[in-house]
Amino acid sequence: MVVATGTSQRHLASMAEKLIHRLKAAGLDGIQAEGLGDSSWVLIDAGDVIVHLFRAETRSFYDIERLWQVVPRERLKAVATAVEPN
Repeated sequence: MVVATGTSQRHLASMAEKLIHRLKAAGLDGIQAEGLGDSSWVLIDAGDVIVHLFRAETRSFYDIERLWQVVPRERLKAVATAVEPN
């Protein structure tokens, strides 16, 4: 997953169009994009990689980095131990 920020809707559209063009030029097929219209979040599905292009305020609101962060194993073990039945 790639997350990037643009400065305006026009900037997002430009970044998205350039990325799609380069992915297709590299031989990738089946690239899908959502939000290319008047949107503050553009999602590009490039198969194995998903690209999220946000306006700064939208990126801050959704905070998807926090949603997808990897929890350290030590913390997972501590949580598992705390909820184990006796």
